[in-house]
Amino acid sequence: MFASLMAGGFSSPNTIRLSYGAPPKNKYAEIPHCAKNTTKAWCLEDSEYPQHEVQQALEKHYQPVLALYKDKLASTENSVNGLDKFNDEGKWQIIVNRIESYGVKYTQTARIEECNVVVGTSCPLVPSCYESKCIQKNVIHRFLVYNPYDYTFPFAIEKFKLPGSCGCVVGAFHL
Repeated sequence: MFASLMAGGFSSPNTIRLSYGAPPKNKYAEIPHCAKNTTKAWCLEDSEYPQHEVQQALEKHYQPVLALYKDKLASTENSVNGLDKFNDEGKWQIIVNRIESYGVKYTQTARIEECNVVVGTSCPLVPSCYESKCIQKNVIHRFLVYNPYDYTFPFAIEKFKLPGSCGCVVGAFHL
């Protein structure tokens, strides 16, 4: 699963044109086109991902971004899947992903596991004489993000809560 993150909540754009390219096609408070027909808080693919603009900004800020990215990697767990867009508390953010600059490949991945049953219902493999409840467990991931409205240094490390596993809470035995 690969996706790029786009999140709103940045300051509203000024009339000044960005030196990295044209401003994004949609406002960050709006739901991106890739997320309009889903209940997910992320997109696996994004046809409006600003790859050229992100790459230009990466090249302009090569050294400080590389320091951020390496620091992020030092604490990253083994991951298998990635993201293009993600919604964190109603804000869409652009995650720097699948872009190469000066020989550095910026790829960020995360393992996502969602429950196949309705969260809050009884666990399917637990006998009915026990109280049980399916729960969705979440994991906090850190990603290098790009903010096209920050003219001085448009990169930061942000935290995102993603579904990590499905669990079952078992309570008391009832006759």
